[in-house]
Amino acid sequence: MRIISGTLGGRIIKTASGPGYRPATDKVRQALFSLLEARGLAWEGLRVLDLFAGSGSLALESLSRGAAWAGFVEKAGSAALLIEKNLRDFGVEAGRWRVFRQDVTAFLKRFPGPPCGLVFIDPPYGQGLLAPALTALLAQGGLAPDGIVVAEVEAAVTPEVARDLSLTLFTDRTYGQTRILAWKNFSPAGPSTPEPSIP
Repeated sequence: MRIISGTLGGRIIKTASGPGYRPATDKVRQALFSLLEARGLAWEGLRVLDLFAGSGSLALESLSRGAAWAGFVEKAGSAALLIEKNLRDFGVEAGRWRVFRQDVTAFLKRFPGPPCGLVFIDPPYGQGLLAPALTALLAQGGLAPDGIVVAEVEAAVTPEVARDLSLTLFTDRTYGQTRILAWKNFSPAGPSTPEPSIP
């Protein structure tokens, strides 16, 4: 697996393996990032959050394209260590990233802020984790006003997402066995958050 574009374009992402571990393919990532950029997403100054990060390929691609900061949330120790190794091997400045070795639910309950403009959610298939993650993300002010959430789920499954989340679905596309959904946050502002404790 390689980073597709940007300052790190062509660099190989070392990945772990195991049950339920399925890094996004190059084809899916290319389609996703083309879609985001076609909608005018500006990378400069953007804060990115990668929930259920796995290989971290989505946030790594974001950093390569110019995102200011990326947080990787991954509870599997081996995967989290590999994300850190890739970031260091690629020479990404320490102040531009942080890896959180935590369960996503626990992380979101104590989201340290500030809110992020782009959030990726790629939960393990078949466990119904997307809706709870979305709800917690918004409840804790993790998504900036006008921010975008992108989810990767099974192609055959229509996730149950609450209609009162102030999110508007603007993309629902299927690539083989993968379904990509993207929402925009149209709430005027999230709840107040404590003083930022992450860079």
